[in-house]
Amino acid sequence: MRPWLRHMVLQVLRNSRGFCGSRGQPTPLPVPQKIVATWEAISLGRQPVPEYFNFAHDVLDVWSRLEEAGHRPPNPAFWWVNGTGAEIKWSFEELGKQSRKAANVLGGACGLQPGDRMMLVLPRLPEWWLVSVACMRTGVVMIPGVTQLTEKDLKYRLQASRAKSIITSDSLAPRVDAISAECPSLQTKLLVSDSDSRPGWLNFRELLR
Repeated sequence: MRPWLRHMVLQVLRNSRGFCGSRGQPTPLPVPQKIVATWEAISLGRQPVPEYFNFAHDVLDVWSRLEEAGHRPPNPAFWWVNGTGAEIKWSFEELGKQSRKAANVLGGACGLQPGDRMMLVLPRLPEWWLVSVACMRTGVVMIPGVTQLTEKDLKYRLQASRAKSIITSDSLAPRVDAISAECPSLQTKLLVSDSDSRPGWLNFRELLR
């Protein structure tokens, strides 16, 4: 952030008094000085940075333990709603548990090791977030891709990245099958589906159960 902009933001934070009341008079709402000090320390690069940081272990698991110990309510860490109104809510503890199951799938059924690459091509499904966190847990390098990828796109990305695994949905699986023989590094294919297993694919949802 540029110095003049940082100075302006800090001044606004320090001088902020709140929102206008019913008669147009400002309602006092002082900004805690700790927030200002923390923000200033981060903006100036003075905040302590750990040598190693992993979001799954250092954030998600910490909040999971707080919930498990009853030190915080089980508020949703993840809230997914589809087009028909169906919902999935996971607390931090539940998200942690589900992501550990997903990590076991990557390291077990897929045989992935830290540093191995996995391509993730899914629509907006809960499994997208589970696999993302699972990759953080296991040290697997995630290669995200949009669902508009063509067979040519998929082949290029799989060959260039030397990905050992791919996870996708029913609609994209035929595109992967069409080019998988030309991708020698690809060892396992995971399918996110409620239907019967597809030949040559592992059903991710079944493995999570």
